Amino acid sequence: MRTRVHVHLFYGADPRFYRQGDGIGCLYGYHHAESEAFALSYSQDARESRPARLVRRALKAVLGFDFIHTWRNRAEMLRSDVIWTHTEQEWLSAALMLLLCGRKAGPDASPLLLAQSVWLLDKWPSYGIWRSWLYRKLMTRADRLTTLASDNAELCRRYFDRDATPLLYGLNTRDFPVDAPTQWTPHTPLRIAAIGNDRDRDWDTLIKAFGHDPRYTVKLATRRRIPAELRAPNVEIALFSGIKKQHELYDWADVIVVPLRPNSHASGITVMLEAAAVGKPMIATDVGALRDYFPADEAAYVPPFDPQALRDAVDRLAAAPHEALRQAQAAAAGLLARDLTTQNYARQHVRITREMLRAHGRQMPSHAESHARPAAATAAAAGSSARASQASGQPVSAHESRGGR
Repeated sequence: MRTRVHVHLFYGADPRFYRQGDGIGCLYGYHHAESEAFALSYSQDARESRPARLVRRALKAVLGFDFIHTWRNRAEMLRSDVIWTHTEQEWLSAALMLLLCGRKAGPDASPLLLAQSVWLLDKWPSYGIWRSWLYRKLMTRADRLTTLASDNAELCRRYFDRDATPLLYGLNTRDFPVDAPTQWTPHTPLRIAAIGNDRDRDWDTLIKAFGHDPRYTVKLATRRRIPAELRAPNVEIALFSGIKKQHELYDWADVIVVPLRPNSHASGITVMLEAAAVGKPMIATDVGALRDYFPADEAAYVPPFDPQALRDAVDRLAAAPHEALRQAQAAAAGLLARDLTTQNYARQHVRITREMLRAHGRQMPSHAESHARPAAATAAAAGSSARASQASGQPVSAHESRGGR
């Protein structure tokens, strides 16, 4: 009688192999939804030859989503009651598979498709007629739309005349336990760390703000190529991959800076969650609905493409250590108060799935409903204990795995 949920992930995120040996479960924390009421299965990565991999990737480049990976997982998806997806690349592919298999939209649609979009709305104006037509057609098979930022939800209404539910992304507090700071004393020169692989990182503004200035030492961790003309002797560019290396970078830094180009998908939120967990004051570009997660008293926000404003914000923190400490403490407390964790992220999916089932006349059995306490609820106790020992947060995130953070 359990609701069967299939979590469709991108190729490379198979929980059987992702960070094997760490026991972290699913990359995004969906495993916290496993309960007496919900049975979860996950897409699996098929072993493939080099020619098969090239064909799969070529078709993905044409369509904008990995249809071959989805088709390989169709049997488990078709047996499920609900399919969860994390980005448009998964739900577009799942929608096409369902339509080709005769699983049409409508009151009797099965399985139901929960379609979450991340980059789709930012890219939408650039799509041509053919791709726009295809994606609109596939969206008719999506039973519920979700996003990770209110800006994206508003764009769903504008572009598609459909409501979308904004969810709050979460931190894996096992990888990043919340540790509110008790003091903050900046180094000389001031140590600035910036991390991320998302296409909307604005490294140009970051380096213009702090490069070639001996008052600052910058460590920039990215897989993105930094043009030679932007490089500066006080800016170290490297890839700090893995949880241990990330912690070392955060420990080294005085301030975390998240420089961004205008976007609607909360680019940079993973780094902000981690910065809040490790107790570092942070400065971010005021774009992408990041205030959904951290209001202005928990992070300093600056306008886009403004090196002077970015430098001034850093200087204000350095000149007022008590204010920097207060901000970092407020961010750690806010993370806990709003439960910005993978556990709560899973709980939001459970709530929406119940709403979807009820809307389609498939209410869960009363005994399952009453006992449906997601594994996240148990893990929330760990959050409580972290809160209690606050004096003493996401695995290498979905966004990082796909070129983000």
